Amino acid sequence: MRSRVQGAQAGSARPEISREFIAVHKRRRIMDAIAELSAEQGYDATKIGDVVQRAGVARKTLYDNFDGKEEVFLSAFDSAFDEATRRVEEACAAAEGDWDERLAAGLGAFLGYLAERPALARMCLVEALSATPAAKERYEDALGAFVELTSRIVPRDDRLPETIDETVVGGVAWIVYQKVRRGEVARVGELLPELTEFMTGPYLGAAAAERTRI
Repeated sequence: MRSRVQGAQAGSARPEISREFIAVHKRRRIMDAIAELSAEQGYDATKIGDVVQRAGVARKTLYDNFDGKEEVFLSAFDSAFDEATRRVEEACAAAEGDWDERLAAGLGAFLGYLAERPALARMCLVEALSATPAAKERYEDALGAFVELTSRIVPRDDRLPETIDETVVGGVAWIVYQKVRRGEVARVGELLPELTEFMTGPYLGAAAAERTRI
């Protein structure tokens, strides 16, 4: 009887969590902490002590994973950018219909991600512009990546300015920035119809020309 009880207890034991999983989880908590704190009080006012306290980790744990506050910030930015890009690309690929519907789907996925992660939205779209030179460079690189993605979707027209893709994406970024800066990130989804029209408008002539050629 005793052996059966022992066997049942052994069978119901929780599986051991790997050290790698724990390490990744702690790293994520540190990045989430700096995003939250940067959104609440700004990057400059955020100290390492604030980050480790919010993350619930030892200071040594932070320095085992990052060189310091700036690297935590940049890593959090990179992680957010990768996730946003993944969602946008998946939404564009899954959308049925013409280029404008793919563009609207990608834009909707982007706005949805911002609304879902307000602290990261403020960190990436507001704080990154003034946190450090490297953070601003990350922001500009991210903007360039979204310009490139837009360029792959929209129809081409030699009559449009060469900088039209940069202009359109930059305009969207500015409008969203204003919403996030004012603390209205939860409502960015309301911008989808307006921003979709803003993004697709310049390319409608090119799309019509393509249909005529076909």
